[in-house]
Amino acid sequence: MTELELMDRAQQVKSRLYRTALLYLGSQSAAVDAVDEAVYRAFLARHKLRQPEFFTTWITRILINVCNTELRRRSREQAVAELPESAAEQFDALPLRDAVERLPRDLRAVVVLRYFSCYTLAETAAALDLPPGTVSTRQRKALALLRLELGDEKEV
Repeated sequence: MTELELMDRAQQVKSRLYRTALLYLGSQSAAVDAVDEAVYRAFLARHKLRQPEFFTTWITRILINVCNTELRRRSREQAVAELPESAAEQFDALPLRDAVERLPRDLRAVVVLRYFSCYTLAETAAALDLPPGTVSTRQRKALALLRLELGDEKEV
């Protein structure tokens, strides 16, 4: 894949990558930084992409790795001080968002990609490097946990 093709394809999926990063990291500035870093890493590793038709899942996988690195870095940091929430942050703290953030990382990844970033089951499986059956099982577990947490006692 040439440099121009890569940049064109990256531009086409940037909004999808941004949504994914925002849901992973919870901050607009961190999401923008993560997308930029993922595109940069993809640019450096463009020769490793063997099948251009899998570009979207390939760059999504790079983005997920960047987000996980950032989350690990954050967990090592100690918060110096908490800033007061703005009105936008208060609005953003909806019960569903909080419940999704409390899911285990492997289940949260499936929910974020499937429901908030509009990935298909196959695309999610490819992005997470998992079999589709595993993604389906994790999706069911995550939805069951979300139902419990949000107080909906209906069965699937």
